[in-house]
Amino acid sequence: MSQVTIAADPLLAAWDETLRRRAADPAIVDLQGRVLFRFRELEELSRSCTLEFRAGEILAVQIGNHPHWPAWLLAALRRGVVVLPLEQTVSAQERASALRTCRAAGLMTAPEKPIERLAEPGAKAWDGRPPVLLKLTSGTTAAPRAIRFRSAQLLADAAQICDTMGIGERDLNFGVIPFSHSYGFSNLITPLLVRGVPLAVGRDRMPRAVLEDLARTEATVFPGMPLFYQAFTEMPEAPALPRLRLCVSAGAPLTRPVARNFRAKFGLAIHSFYGASECGGICYDRAATEEREGFGGRAVPGVTFVPNNCGARATSSVVWSASVGAGYVP
Repeated sequence: MSQVTIAADPLLAAWDETLRRRAADPAIVDLQGRVLFRFRELEELSRSCTLEFRAGEILAVQIGNHPHWPAWLLAALRRGVVVLPLEQTVSAQERASALRTCRAAGLMTAPEKPIERLAEPGAKAWDGRPPVLLKLTSGTTAAPRAIRFRSAQLLADAAQICDTMGIGERDLNFGVIPFSHSYGFSNLITPLLVRGVPLAVGRDRMPRAVLEDLARTEATVFPGMPLFYQAFTEMPEAPALPRLRLCVSAGAPLTRPVARNFRAKFGLAIHSFYGASECGGICYDRAATEEREGFGGRAVPGVTFVPNNCGARATSSVVWSASVGAGYVP
């Protein structure tokens, strides 16, 4: 099936600019620091990906932190196929529920295997404004829902994150948090595509392995979670991290003792980052000197949030940002 040109797609336009600047540079490296793909090779791989789906159909992608992930996303963008990332750890029942709820047309479980065609109906109408990505969430209920995102919203989130955190093409991002989660997608996949931030791909999430891989790859940016940082502080004979300059923590509250102990052991501050699947990045602790427990930082530039006084929950807020999703499915 020939590829369809999706007019003026912002993510593809940003990728073209990245290719213009960085075609010959390393894009993805393994945990030994060996180059797996240069940017031009990632482009070539994406052009070779075969997607026998119509524009608007949904492809569920469950391949973990596979180095081919960005190439398949690019291929889907060019065909107008909507990507639904799924974490590898979800149960068969949870996966079946998500596929049914979103009416997925296909399922990819490994890039080297044929994509499974599902017996669901074809492309949704999308009211003339199809998304490019669905972020799965259970929200406040057990029933799965997906949040619709168009390219402009994903591009805005990536730009806000990179600009706020000072992440650029001279950095090396360490990718162990799941690409399929909103945090991993926005801090690892889109910065690679739209800002040319290279990526070291890791799949072993045992804290000792993560710490050793961080040292070996000489990654400069580590988007992690509190459980990693706590484990790092408790490890004897921990390797030095001379190239690591930015530690980000999200996914759960970062406690003050963990932040203090990590700084004392490694000489590095941990910057708390708070976001939501629906909104992308919301708050970031730039200074990382706040001693108040539970402090998540100040608003990311481009994000405005105000208390919502319309409901019974006095602690809820309304978030305004170019990165906020377009709605739910269903």
